[in-house]
Amino acid sequence: MLAAGLGIAGGFVLIAQALIVARVVHRVMIDGAGYREVLPQLLQLPPLMLLRAGLSWVSERVAFAASAVIRREVRNDLFQRLLDAGPLCLKGDRAGEVATVIVDGVEALEGYYSRYLPHLAVMAMVPLSILAAVLPADWISAGIMLFTAPFIPFFTILIGRGAERLNQRQWQSLARLGGYFLDRVNGLATLRMFNASRREALMIAGISDDYRRATMSVLYVAFLSALVLEFFATVSVALMAVIIGFRLLKGGMAFQDGFTVLLLAPEFYLPLRLMGNYYHARMEAIGAAERIFSLLDTPVAPRPAAPCPLPAISPLRICFEDVSFRYTPDSAPAINGVTLSLASGERVALVGPSGAGKSTLAALLLGFALPEQGRVLVNGVDLAACDPDQWRRLVAWVPQRPHIFHGTMRDNIRLGRHDASDLDILRAAGQARCEEFIARLPHGLDTVIGEQGAGLSGGQARRIALARVFLKDCPLIITDEPTAGLDARSEAMVREALNELAGGRAVLSIAHRLATLEDADRVVVMNEGRIVEQGGYDELKAAGGLFARMVAAGEGP
Repeated sequence: MLAAGLGIAGGFVLIAQALIVARVVHRVMIDGAGYREVLPQLLQLPPLMLLRAGLSWVSERVAFAASAVIRREVRNDLFQRLLDAGPLCLKGDRAGEVATVIVDGVEALEGYYSRYLPHLAVMAMVPLSILAAVLPADWISAGIMLFTAPFIPFFTILIGRGAERLNQRQWQSLARLGGYFLDRVNGLATLRMFNASRREALMIAGISDDYRRATMSVLYVAFLSALVLEFFATVSVALMAVIIGFRLLKGGMAFQDGFTVLLLAPEFYLPLRLMGNYYHARMEAIGAAERIFSLLDTPVAPRPAAPCPLPAISPLRICFEDVSFRYTPDSAPAINGVTLSLASGERVALVGPSGAGKSTLAALLLGFALPEQGRVLVNGVDLAACDPDQWRRLVAWVPQRPHIFHGTMRDNIRLGRHDASDLDILRAAGQARCEEFIARLPHGLDTVIGEQGAGLSGGQARRIALARVFLKDCPLIITDEPTAGLDARSEAMVREALNELAGGRAVLSIAHRLATLEDADRVVVMNEGRIVEQGGYDELKAAGGLFARMVAAGEGP
């Protein structure tokens, strides 16, 4: 509103400036006034010119600042919605498309808030003010303005409807290109390994060409609309100039009035023409907003309205009671009637083929979703009634590929507990067997690590993740095969750290390798969302069931 008010004030200054110029020219050319006679009026022009320039500059600065605040709030809302939704709700979204929306999509709102909205008020008020100034001087010119002015917004809207569809198609192409490109860059090593990089490069070239075509279509319509707006504005001003010229020749109007109208006529159409240009900023924002709203409408992970406090968690006992869960109402159950218990000091390994429901079971225990049927009890209290943030402070998660952020080694380990001292960090690093490679780093704990662990081996990244868990010191640990893909030495060190970490804690491991099962107290075999077997490793191997067949086939769990 401040930006719009400053723009309108600039329009008022423009009218005063035109009136003074017309008065000075009339006195000099018609009345024959000298320099000294018009000097007082000439001295009024520089302050008005500076004032108009200052109002325009401040208006743009204020509008951009307001746009920056709005974009920051929208981006924060998007981040918060993604965090509230949790990983299960975003399972079908590609990281590249989400990143494109958060970066390019939010930036596309800049023109809408910094130019289109403030200028909307200017377009409404400034032409009316100019019309009010022209009407007493020449009602015929005012009538021409009233008759021709509606053609500009009419054709802007008429052409803009087609351009809006093209803008949305262009934004979809950009989101597709950005998502596809980022996903392929992240998987570049795999593509090179399977000699598929050339094929994917051709795919990216095809998507890029689609985006080029969509962009050129938008530009074509944009230039067409600009041509139409300039045509009507030019014809309207020319029509007034011709009529005023004939009337001046016949003595039908005063020179000052005619010159005033000619000075103000282009400024009357200027806000309307600029609105046609800024209308494309609106269309671009609408194209981006469609995807922004779809992310903002992502359903959040369920939270209890009035969470009950967690019970004492020492010792810890977790019970799954006839738990069932499906991702969508029309999908098959990912978990179906699972009953399972886990206690402090116990290590339980979940095994089974891909899609058996192991990761879903871990997600339910992490509080990312609520069971469709049954309950998950923590020391007798239903987990669905507890505050998920409070519960997750008591849980540690060790994935196959822990994320290492760009920053120092100290900062990456401190993610486990933000108020940890340097002594606590060193102790956790030693427990996770990190002191060996940290000592070789040029700056020790202050060494900066690249995004996603650039410069570290897979085993070193896993040990950093374990150092976070040691630092967090919580009663429940969930792991997803943290030794996968490691050499024998790194695997031995990670297993040694895990065995030390498991002392007195409840550990639920998603296992894919036989070696992981050697440290488990109990093996739970899942298939098609159900528990089909459970017991000791040797016991299940001798039973001749699914587990034994998997081992015999050499597939591993």
